[in-house]
Amino acid sequence: MIIENVAFPAGRHCETTTLGALLRHEGIDLSEPMLFGLGEGLGFVYWDAKSMDFPFLGGRTKPTTITRTVADRLGLTLRIQETASPRKAWQNVATVLAAGRPVGLQLDSYHLDYFTTKVHFGAHFAAMYGYDDTHAYLIDTAQQGGTVATTLTSLERARDERGPMTARNLSYTIARPTGRPDLGDAIRAAIRNNAHAFLSPPIANLGHRGIDKAARQVPRWLDRSSDPSRDLPLAATLMERGGTGGALFRAMYRDFLAECATIVDDDSVRLGHRLYDEIAPLWTEVSQHITTAGETGDPDHLTRASVVLTELADRERHAMQILGGVHTD
Repeated sequence: MIIENVAFPAGRHCETTTLGALLRHEGIDLSEPMLFGLGEGLGFVYWDAKSMDFPFLGGRTKPTTITRTVADRLGLTLRIQETASPRKAWQNVATVLAAGRPVGLQLDSYHLDYFTTKVHFGAHFAAMYGYDDTHAYLIDTAQQGGTVATTLTSLERARDERGPMTARNLSYTIARPTGRPDLGDAIRAAIRNNAHAFLSPPIANLGHRGIDKAARQVPRWLDRSSDPSRDLPLAATLMERGGTGGALFRAMYRDFLAECATIVDDDSVRLGHRLYDEIAPLWTEVSQHITTAGETGDPDHLTRASVVLTELADRERHAMQILGGVHTD
């Protein structure tokens, strides 16, 4: 059972790659930055808990939020299914594929055969477009190989894993709207909403307040880690290359705003783009300092990272204040 012509070339982030593949099959061709921005995906979280080996810096909203928001913005029909039963989970997927429609999956990447780095991450996404007696065929990010395959056994394990950020065998489909939503209106609403959420986080670990918190906590990371040479470079890699498109998703959001400026005539969008063009390289600088601190054990690099993070909290707060003023048309 194979559905032809399911693809999203050069995808960088797993959820937007999956979304892009499903939408292309529906005849809707949007860039990855546009999907990320329409999904109000930009965020920040400083996540540390007693159960965690090391803190996590995240640059986007919660799993599935981008997909749900894009569907709402564009008037798409999004059908999500979850079940505790692996048998029912397979039936859900097989039924959709038999109807000629690819299906999005939330997975723990640890179990997928084509992942060379075996780390549990329960919020990975891929689009499934077929299967045979032994393997499932998926669309994943370019970093993971693009068009890939994994055994049916590994797929079942990846879908049924339990733990942080996992879902209960979650699968979903998307159908195009009957009408044609106005992309300009969707862009304006998405930018404003993303800005307001970033500026008014419910807890201090999120948004610009979370960046401030990271600035205070990062100088302690050499003492926080049992293996700094492993933990710090890994944290920096996730910021820069772990599906983020570079600079903890800021490069992707910059590109979203650049594309928006060609669609909507708004000075706030143009200024926001210029500001994020300046912001993105600073996140790369932070990740480089964190990597070097882990490799050398020199705490001065974490002090420098902290200084840049403090500046970033101010810069991003200012940029989002500008973007929060995008006008309605």
